[in-house]
Amino acid sequence: MNYDWDLTNIYKTNDDFEKDLKKVDEEIIPEIAKLEGKLNEEANLCKMMELSIELEKTLQPLWMYASCASDLDKRNLENNNKQQRVRILFQKLGSALSFADPEILALGEEKVMKFFEDHKEYQGLDFGYKKLFHNQKYVLPGDKERLLSFFSPLLSGPSSLYSKLSTADRLVSKVTLDNGEEVEVNGSNWTGLIAKSASEAERQRILEALYVNFDTHKNTYAEIYSELMAGELADVKARGHKSILSSHLYHNNIPESVFLNLIEVASTNNEDVKRYEELKRKYLGIEEYHTYDRFLEIARSEKTYTYEEARELFYKSIEWYPEDYQAKAHEATREGYVDVNIKPAKRGGAYSTGGSNVHPYILLNYDSQLNDVFTLAHEAGHSVHTLYSEEAQPLGKQDYTIFVAEIASTFNEHNLLDYLIKSPTLSKNDKIALLQKSIDEILQTFYRQALFAHYEYKVSQMVENDEPIDYKVLSDIMIDLYKQYYGLDITKEKVKPLVWAYIPHLFNSPFYVYQYATSFTASLLIYERIKAGEEGAFDKYLDMLRMGGSAYPLDEVKAAGVNFEDKDTFLACPKRLKVLVDELEELLK
Repeated sequence: MNYDWDLTNIYKTNDDFEKDLKKVDEEIIPEIAKLEGKLNEEANLCKMMELSIELEKTLQPLWMYASCASDLDKRNLENNNKQQRVRILFQKLGSALSFADPEILALGEEKVMKFFEDHKEYQGLDFGYKKLFHNQKYVLPGDKERLLSFFSPLLSGPSSLYSKLSTADRLVSKVTLDNGEEVEVNGSNWTGLIAKSASEAERQRILEALYVNFDTHKNTYAEIYSELMAGELADVKARGHKSILSSHLYHNNIPESVFLNLIEVASTNNEDVKRYEELKRKYLGIEEYHTYDRFLEIARSEKTYTYEEARELFYKSIEWYPEDYQAKAHEATREGYVDVNIKPAKRGGAYSTGGSNVHPYILLNYDSQLNDVFTLAHEAGHSVHTLYSEEAQPLGKQDYTIFVAEIASTFNEHNLLDYLIKSPTLSKNDKIALLQKSIDEILQTFYRQALFAHYEYKVSQMVENDEPIDYKVLSDIMIDLYKQYYGLDITKEKVKPLVWAYIPHLFNSPFYVYQYATSFTASLLIYERIKAGEEGAFDKYLDMLRMGGSAYPLDEVKAAGVNFEDKDTFLACPKRLKVLVDELEELLK
């Protein structure tokens, strides 16, 4: 069996990649530039739509080929150069297109929508322009949009600086374990080291070693984050948004109440979070529970799984799904589209990428553990979602938002847990391990992500009120939130208040993480309704996957039966947590 990606499915040769890169740079971008000031003529508007479709066909393969090749070996300068060249191309394209939105807005929504009715061949692009008119009041005149486009590389500077300081210039830190062994601590191994640790002092040393870089450079990290938020505020003021939060929600038509309801529910419905911590503390004989103790296992499953076994387990777990879904799951995990094994300098973690009629690819770092089985089911869910979207939607409507993306992935995790826990061959330890994994998933994906979203909201309010930001201010916010969400005093962990510097999403994708919590909530509700036998529930779920990016995310989720404008919707996760903690408590007796 082939465990590696076959990127020739995207481009047969590197020359083919170079031809497309050159085509966009030397043909499409100049053709777009010629249309400036002329989009009020129907023939030119048609030409713009044809070029837009050509870009849809070309940009995704370019990015996937370059980024996937780079992710396989971060030391490979040639592949890293490819990725950088595509990024530069995107910036150049953005500048060339800066005139288009203001000119199309000047035509008026009625005229533009009538254009799409008359030209069915471009209807795959109509929803994108519907969103443009929704955001019309925040689009500036063409000359101002062009001016802002020149600053886009500067606004991305804080994210680049964060990446350099956290990876390329990261301080190498070692720790001496209780057994006398000296090991390097990094983002890939620290949780495993803590999970095996038998002493609180050792776990604290591991955490401090992980945070050496953040502690040493805490003033620099705070300045980077301050500059990032200054850029956010500048964009808000330039475009006239109500707030930084609103600027990240409005374009997808998400009411602020959805975000605020999430953080309210997560921050106040946490009795069972604290009950779980106390249950774990007593069972493991820990004197005082700390955040790093969440990685300690109440019971450990010694069973390991080859990749083939993991794939078969996933296939068996979905045998009750519709046949069409099963077929797509097999297609998503076909040889050549999953890069399985851990390799030197390969990007860590896991993801699925695809779209614009490009077959999705899955990256894994497979280590034969139970978690890896769940990761495969998770990423396969993303890939199946992409295949449904590509099958049902035209170019321009296949790219779905992150708000719905994590629904398809976590849905498969809920199902796999149910399948495994019903297995007659499971030992008591296996069942305890599965229950703990399920509880930890809720804490990690719902509560923790809501906490980080809450943090972003508090900082954004300070920035809008012209209040200064430094590392102590940022750390104090985290100290308060950890008390509110978990009842834990993280000042006892010395460096833990610097957790804001540890989370790359806060620097790379502001106001992104809350969507993990909303998606997890939606997938849990949809799965429970399907499992309960609600008529038509699975069909509604698949219809949502088929919608791709053809509607606003709240409308897509609502089509599957989940209404996020009702605050009680968010209670699904606290309720599920209570059931799981009850089950765990009973098993531990």
